[in-house]
Amino acid sequence: MLSTTKHARRSAAKGVLAAVAGTIAVALVMPASAHAAPITIIPGLPPVEIPGVPAPPKPKPKPKPQAKQNGPAVPGMPAVASRTGWVALADDATHTIHWWHNGSYNRAMPISMGTNKHPTPNGTYYTKEKHRSMYMDSSTYGVPVNSPEGYRTFVEYATRMDWNGIFIHAAPWSVAQQGNSNASHGCINISMDNGRWVFDTIPRGTPIVVRGTVGGGNWRTPRD
Repeated sequence: MLSTTKHARRSAAKGVLAAVAGTIAVALVMPASAHAAPITIIPGLPPVEIPGVPAPPKPKPKPKPQAKQNGPAVPGMPAVASRTGWVALADDATHTIHWWHNGSYNRAMPISMGTNKHPTPNGTYYTKEKHRSMYMDSSTYGVPVNSPEGYRTFVEYATRMDWNGIFIHAAPWSVAQQGNSNASHGCINISMDNGRWVFDTIPRGTPIVVRGTVGGGNWRTPRD
């Protein structure tokens, strides 16, 4: 019969052998990738490498908020021929005129067109003569200046769109309406800076398509 001391020694030896055998077994079944031990993060403790324990998935980065686009969306370019390379679309729904050059979008401008009582007719216009400054007079189309609907107004950077008195011109008095509502007698009102740009940039014979007004019809002016 073994003494109590010898029995304890044999039990301890068996425990050591079992631990060594377990370590060897784990080493044999571990994949080669275990050499690069994953990092396991335990809340409240620094990251610890634990061989054989998969690392928790990394949190996905939150998508960055996209900046809001300013102004109206860009519509499709009107399918009209242009000998100047420039094409414009005056859209009453957004009170905006859009410009393209050689098929590429160029810029947008807020506008104010004719009121419901004096609407700008829908259709295609072609730019004509230009006036650095001029007086617009209602008597030229039969409305006396001194009548309730009459006017005689000094304007700058006026580009004629037809021979019946419709221009695109600077109108600093209607800047508050430009981009929001219609306030003219049929002309396309734009700011002073935009009027200067049209005057200096847009050649004679450039098509300007007017769309969405209560003017109805499909107005079309001659190219000259």
